[in-house]
Amino acid sequence: MTQFTEHSVKEAFEKHKAFVAFVTCGDPDLETTKEVLRELVKNGVDLIELGIPFSDPTAEGVVIQEANNRALEGGVTTDSVFEMIREIRSELPIPMVFMTYANVVFSYGTDRFLKTAKEVGMNGIILPDVPFEEKEEFKTTCDSYGLDFISLIAPTSHDRIRMIAKEAEGFVYCVSSLGVTGVRSNITTDISSMVQLVKSENNIPVAVGFGISGPDSAKAMALQSDGIIIGSAIIRIIAKEGKNAPKAVGEFARSVREALNTI
Repeated sequence: MTQFTEHSVKEAFEKHKAFVAFVTCGDPDLETTKEVLRELVKNGVDLIELGIPFSDPTAEGVVIQEANNRALEGGVTTDSVFEMIREIRSELPIPMVFMTYANVVFSYGTDRFLKTAKEVGMNGIILPDVPFEEKEEFKTTCDSYGLDFISLIAPTSHDRIRMIAKEAEGFVYCVSSLGVTGVRSNITTDISSMVQLVKSENNIPVAVGFGISGPDSAKAMALQSDGIIIGSAIIRIIAKEGKNAPKAVGEFARSVREALNTI
């Protein structure tokens, strides 16, 4: 088994406002992904979401869809993602979770997928296409391997947010707006009310994602929550810079971390 330091998802939120970063594995290739992950850790990211490429990522906007396509065209498979994590996990002293789709897990075999995820040092999983009512078959297996099954909440009814929050673990992923992922010029959802609803049911960290574009919007959302999640803005840098992306991603991450540190 890979040697790595044990982490928990919650520890990402213990020191300060958490910076969660999303990366699509294998875009443009797995070696570049490794370098991007090293730069993210070096520049203050507290938790990494690793996207396993999938042909039909329904929650994603165009930027991340295209990243999935580039990775798949480059031949990235679930096995090659696991192998990459095995090779680099000991260098990344922070918690990491997968963000992928039910079909990726099903087609690999749910038990085999989650067992391997634990063995390579992952700490949890986010499946945005699995509704709360259908999570049990995944959550039960996650529990058996000590992985957090992380829940998402969207701007929906208060009763539904309460219901999801009550059973949440790790952290709650607060979707800032309805629709797919992507950078937005303006986030108008009442985030603080959603966060308060969660906290009224469960003393668990809440991180806001979907639409955060840089230091200013990150700080604005972190003021209302326990942390922020950035994906599309990072993927956009990778799309532009290709194999030269790690340095630019690191600089972007540092600017976000510095903004969060002023809170």
